[in-house]
Amino acid sequence: MQAPILITGCARSGTSMTAGILNICGAFGGKMSGPTRYNKKGMFECGEIRNNIVKPYLRDVLKVDPMGQNPLPDINDLPPIDNLRLRVENIMKWHGYKSGPWFYKGAKMCLIFPLWMETFPDAKWLIVRRKDEDIINSCMKTGFMRAYKKPEGWQTWIDVHKKRFGQMKAMGMEVKEVWPTKFVEGDFGEIKEAIEWLGLEWKPHFVKDFIDPKLWRTNNGK
Repeated sequence: MQAPILITGCARSGTSMTAGILNICGAFGGKMSGPTRYNKKGMFECGEIRNNIVKPYLRDVLKVDPMGQNPLPDINDLPPIDNLRLRVENIMKWHGYKSGPWFYKGAKMCLIFPLWMETFPDAKWLIVRRKDEDIINSCMKTGFMRAYKKPEGWQTWIDVHKKRFGQMKAMGMEVKEVWPTKFVEGDFGEIKEAIEWLGLEWKPHFVKDFIDPKLWRTNNGK
């Protein structure tokens, strides 16, 4: 099975939009979570991997918040998940994967990235970025982001994520950053470069039709 594309970043940064663009450009994502109040175009995340592997690992093994908010994991203490690669690949096959590029999007992956790096050393990663203040504004308006009531709490949470992004780069992982605000504003150079780096087909008309700046501004979210 081909090496995966792994998409991560702070929640409320545009990970769902980014994953949706990859899906449009030819990457298989399995059976993905559909639209919600806060992600009206869809979450573009394989619910079976999230609910049956990632969340139980956070909650039951690491004893941290399965929502990836508070408390957060210690990346120096990550017990392995038995047969993780086989389990993830089998889910994708059960969902209809035959061949070609495939992806898993999970904001929580960056919080336990050494585990995923060891499991998929050949993966390419997209780290989705957004200005701190915009993430904080979105978190304060999003019902499932409940860990903190004040901006200072969310800033601490963001700072942990930014530290993880730096560690991922320092460890030599194949990583590119994308900033969805750029393509929401009509600058597609960065995402086009990422799509081609991932071996996908850039489909500008479909991508432009998919992006809804009004939703981005209204929800201050993905």
